[in-house]
Amino acid sequence: MEFQVTASLLDACVLAAVAEEDTYGYALTQRLRAVVDVSESTLYPVLRRLQKQGLLSTYDQPHNGRNRRYYVVSPLGRQEHRANQEAWESFKSRIDRLIDGAASAAATDGVEGVPA
Repeated sequence: MEFQVTASLLDACVLAAVAEEDTYGYALTQRLRAVVDVSESTLYPVLRRLQKQGLLSTYDQPHNGRNRRYYVVSPLGRQEHRANQEAWESFKSRIDRLIDGAASAAATDGVEGVPA
């Protein structure tokens, strides 16, 4: 089963990836594709939105006779990234408890002395 990636989760993933190192759009797309199903046509509007919110900034650098636009996390973006990390850990922990609890309950169904 594949889980859907919401806009807010994709924003958090982009911030996390760019927080590790400045990167350009194509490289970022390839990095994210290793984890979630995302296309360049989906990613570029996310990058523009994060930039408009002041979470990312850009700079251009020459590469093979052309300029390559790099994205970098702003100080406000770093704060948002830390908040995303905390929110993710809390969310993940609650989901783990729910799923692991359901798995534990299913494993003990019908076992004598263990309530179903």
